[in-house]
Amino acid sequence: TKDKDDLINGFLIPIYNEKENFFKHGEEPKQVYLTVVAPGCIKGPHLHKIRKGFFTCVKGDVRIVLKINGSYVEYFSGDNYKFLSIEVPTNVPAAIQNIGKEDAYVLNMPSPAWDPNMDDEYTDDFADFDFTKF
Repeated sequence: TKDKDDLINGFLIPIYNEKENFFKHGEEPKQVYLTVVAPGCIKGPHLHKIRKGFFTCVKGDVRIVLKINGSYVEYFSGDNYKFLSIEVPTNVPAAIQNIGKEDAYVLNMPSPAWDPNMDDEYTDDFADFDFTKF
């Protein structure tokens, strides 16, 4: 972004706009929260059978690994990856890995929203995925 004198004064990261169809199936996020992943750490892998996730790394860099039909698909988001937004459908195991040297701040916009009575988190095994290579 620029100020009135056309000098760069920061930046803007589009996260969600109801006019744009970020979700493939047209469903809007029902909750927004920030999760922080420490350098070199991994959150997951796990999956949800009810909720889908929508992730955007807004500080630092992450790799988001999805396991789709037994194959791994990697996405990158953050400072060096144009803050790419990644949708994780239901029944797809995912892991978020911080690949940088600072905390990574990741927005998650699930749908439906988390509920303490909702039993919707299942662990998964990515034992055959090499998190050391990227």
